[in-house]
Amino acid sequence: MTVAIRQNPWRLLLAINAAVIVGVFVHKIQLPPYVPYIHLLVDYHFGFIKRALIGAMVALFTDKVPVWLVFAIGGATWLVTLGLYARLFQRTFGFTAKTLPLFVFIAGSPFFLKNFMHTLGHFDIYGCALAIVLLLMPASSLLFVAMAALFSVILVLIHHIHLLMYVPTIVTIVVVRHYLAYGCRRGNVAFGIVALGLVSVLFFAAQFLGTMPIPEADFVAYLKTRMADPSRTDLLQFAYIWYQPLAKEVSDTWGRLPHNSLGIPVFALLIWLHTPLWRFFANLIGALASDLHKRLIIAALVGVSLAYVVMFAMVFDYSRWISNWAVCMFLILHAVKMLPPARDTALIPAEDQTTNIFGLILTLIPRVGIVRPF
Repeated sequence: MTVAIRQNPWRLLLAINAAVIVGVFVHKIQLPPYVPYIHLLVDYHFGFIKRALIGAMVALFTDKVPVWLVFAIGGATWLVTLGLYARLFQRTFGFTAKTLPLFVFIAGSPFFLKNFMHTLGHFDIYGCALAIVLLLMPASSLLFVAMAALFSVILVLIHHIHLLMYVPTIVTIVVVRHYLAYGCRRGNVAFGIVALGLVSVLFFAAQFLGTMPIPEADFVAYLKTRMADPSRTDLLQFAYIWYQPLAKEVSDTWGRLPHNSLGIPVFALLIWLHTPLWRFFANLIGALASDLHKRLIIAALVGVSLAYVVMFAMVFDYSRWISNWAVCMFLILHAVKMLPPARDTALIPAEDQTTNIFGLILTLIPRVGIVRPF
């Protein structure tokens, strides 16, 4: 048995990943959910404002919001995302002994499900989940483009930063699965441009017109009426984010840059540990039958990455941004696999010692974090 584990340790690594995720969850539920909780309290009571969609949906079902609801909603969303990704991987690659290393490198990455567990209750995971739905649903008609636009609208209403975080990846998925597969006719191209324009307009409305219209003290007083336990005033300390202008966010980010940039070598190391996965991704692109497809995919990867560079300059939650960037790369990898290949691409080798070591290290890393590494 010991020899079998040494020769093919990937099942063991998968089990260790599951144990690590349980440990991250146990640790997470013991921490006060400062930012996630207040998002469940804010709704459209005072008119259109940014970051209010989730709270408005919660308000449809309950007048008083208990703290445990953060973990209930976040946990349910995490489980749905896990199920969606498992279905996507099964459809794209299948679950076999040969594909298990690839699954461990993606699903077991500290950038992905483990970090979503650490950021339980935050809004990042919604972009990932909806992007996976688009990778699973039929893409032959304009309904697919319309659904992508609807998902983008929902994400921007949840948090407008999704325009940079997941909307570029959604656009990439739409281009790959609809326009490259079924052709660029005048009608469907015009529909896509209009849809993207509407999403962009909504972003600017949320960013510049979505500020809370009442004094902060009155806003906090209203939030207390929504709390199941109004004495937990410590959970309202982030109410200022509904008043903070973009210039202040950028100023704070650049003020923290010297300290937060110390984590960049750690991010670089984590990315490097995924080398077998990136090599497979590069080979997958190189094996595409069309040179046009290759160029468009490379352009999409650059575009998605540039959106994250803009995010790095605007908001200082660097560990979350780099983790979601990696998740976007994972999702685009699945989209690329759906394009016609000129030849088969060899999977990540299951017996390579260096690959096994990288897989073990990534498995043992419980998460990346929110602002600074770990």
